[in-house]
Amino acid sequence: MGQLTVRADTPDHHGSHCDLLWAADDPATHRARVDAIIVPTARRPAYLQDAARLALHLGCPLVTLHSGKWTNAREAAQRLPREVDLLAIDVTDPAGLRLPDFETSRMLAGTRFARRTDISAKRNLGLTLSHMLGWERIVFLDDDIVVPDPLDLSRAAGLLDTHNAVGLSIGGFPDNSVVCHAYREVDGSQKSFIGGGALAVGASRNRSFFPDIYNDDWFYVLDAGKGLQPVAVTGTAIQHPYDPFRNPDRARAEELGDVLAEGIFWLLDQGRSIVDADQRHWTEFLARRKRFIGYVLDMVSRQPMQAGDKARMVAALKAALGRLQHITPCLCRDYLRAWACDRERWQHHIDRLPTQQSRESALRTLARRGKPPLTWHAPRRLETAAWAVRPDHADLLPALTDAIA
Repeated sequence: MGQLTVRADTPDHHGSHCDLLWAADDPATHRARVDAIIVPTARRPAYLQDAARLALHLGCPLVTLHSGKWTNAREAAQRLPREVDLLAIDVTDPAGLRLPDFETSRMLAGTRFARRTDISAKRNLGLTLSHMLGWERIVFLDDDIVVPDPLDLSRAAGLLDTHNAVGLSIGGFPDNSVVCHAYREVDGSQKSFIGGGALAVGASRNRSFFPDIYNDDWFYVLDAGKGLQPVAVTGTAIQHPYDPFRNPDRARAEELGDVLAEGIFWLLDQGRSIVDADQRHWTEFLARRKRFIGYVLDMVSRQPMQAGDKARMVAALKAALGRLQHITPCLCRDYLRAWACDRERWQHHIDRLPTQQSRESALRTLARRGKPPLTWHAPRRLETAAWAVRPDHADLLPALTDAIA
């Protein structure tokens, strides 16, 4: 890309929210045990190798949640090192999971704003499983994230004594929405916030959930009655590169979640509260958002770059702008009201779950009543169980194998 002589800053956008975070830069930061690493995945099992390395180094279970045509639990169990304490679970039907019926999901279902990914459901499934198994300090990792130093996860876990969530600083390819990527490409001052791609959470300390919307991880670290929960950043994670402008549909799918999250954090940056996100605020913020995207479009048109790159970027920005036209102040206000109710619904769900369960018992209850049970594979536990079968009970081994796998 060519470089502009004038920086593309604009009063209609906050390119950083990092001042809201407590930064732990001291390498002597207290460390704690990680109870589990949880990876929602839709890519080939080869992408899980780094998570397996981390789990081995930290001596903790690795939970992989599989969906899509490129991956499944059985293949992951076959390809990952046998030394890993792996729990690989197929999540083929999010609607069949034992999760609450969220009002935020119902209000978007069947509309242009309905989300077509299952990452929120997988993350909520990870929280549910952790609560049932008594895992307190868990780490969510995306399957395209690499953590060079495993001790960064231990440091993040240590900070959960005083914080509800601790993110790793994302290096490598920036972690932003399509619109913010375009802003950076025209030399806008744009940074990344913490997110679910590399996030340590206290499963009982943080009673939040991941709504089914883009920026679900930003909503997870919010408190509906106040603002941002106690959160921190430490260590480094590396994001694999990808092309944010490959398909304009990505920008369309992100726009509502980006508007809602950026609109809330706009208030938090000024020391205000979520309760200030009323209809007047959203009327003003939607106008700001429209000016911001138009400003980036204008900067892209004047940026020296290859014609193909420019065309894809323009198409993505126009797609976001087109979707923005359908977002109203009432929709934003009503979504936040539904989200606040869903937080209470989630806490009721968590409070009703059985605790101190065995993995087998917990897994049997993760599907809704009347829905097919989840399929899962745990190779190391299978080997241990098989080894424990007495020779005179060898005829029980096939049944035991079926029960565990």
